[in-house]
Amino acid sequence: MPPQSLAALTEIRDVLLETYAVNDAMNQLLLTHLHPRAWRAATPTSTGRGGRTIAAIFAHLHNIRRNWLRNNAPHLKCPPPLDPHRCTKQQATAALQQSAKQCFRMLTDALSAQPSRRVSKFTRDKVVPTWPAGSSMFCYMFAHEAHHRGQILLLAHQLGYRLPDQAAGGIWWWDKLWRQHHSPRRPR
Repeated sequence: MPPQSLAALTEIRDVLLETYAVNDAMNQLLLTHLHPRAWRAATPTSTGRGGRTIAAIFAHLHNIRRNWLRNNAPHLKCPPPLDPHRCTKQQATAALQQSAKQCFRMLTDALSAQPSRRVSKFTRDKVVPTWPAGSSMFCYMFAHEAHHRGQILLLAHQLGYRLPDQAAGGIWWWDKLWRQHHSPRRPR
């Protein structure tokens, strides 16, 4: 491969990894500013059966990351699961930091051009096809979490605990999030 295209691929990999680090910063920002009463508040639904609480959504994010780690990077230590019905906001904050760190390590390996990389496939769960590890893996992981962040913002608003602009708008202030997470440059 010509050196110029290797440099371009390396930059793309680095940007994806930096973006994943910012992804968890967005989750942490929401957790920091979420009103304590919103954590377990009953959710409004049209069916009357109730849906996931905000606590359960954050637990789901962590537990799905655990599935990704177990299925695709069994050599990495998997953090303990969160109980969606009992976990506290502090437990979710710590657990999400742990699982983000391990998923970052998994993605670093998956996006590597090294022939000795250990993460070469991406299995989301048992009932869907396995993909090659790489940029599609990153995109799926990022989209999954962005989807649930949207749910959390909507639920908090519906429950009467709208997040302050510092959090709800803050997830869009990528320059600031990038700087806070020690990225050498602005988004590129």
